[in-house]
Amino acid sequence: MEGLAARQAAERMTDEEIRDLQAMLDSHECLIDETQGQAYYQAEGDYDFHHRIATGSRNTKLAQMLLGDLYYMVRMYRYRLSRSSAGRPHLALGEHRRIVEAIAQRDGELAEFLMKRHINAARLNIEQKIREGVLKI
Repeated sequence: MEGLAARQAAERMTDEEIRDLQAMLDSHECLIDETQGQAYYQAEGDYDFHHRIATGSRNTKLAQMLLGDLYYMVRMYRYRLSRSSAGRPHLALGEHRRIVEAIAQRDGELAEFLMKRHINAARLNIEQKIREGVLKI
């Protein structure tokens, strides 16, 4: 679903929204640097990368699905995971930047592919941390 949101965001976000998204990632980089790369915390709502992509899709039904109860649970795991995975905050930020570059180029196919790859990397990381006993569900 997030891949579809990224594809639609590439088609539907305004240039100003894309610039704001890029500026938001710059502020995220500062926050990561403040924690010496140990955490990637994104404030809720418009300060959250995934939230911006979902709303930028202009697909109300899709945004409702992505930003419902599941959104808050995923946010909690993303933050906990970023604190337990050395280097993951910078990797995630780089993935976010590449997705935004594809959106800025209006390349919906690439944005969708990159978002799917980003979500898959996070899933694999979660599975590894569960196996290691670092993360409990």
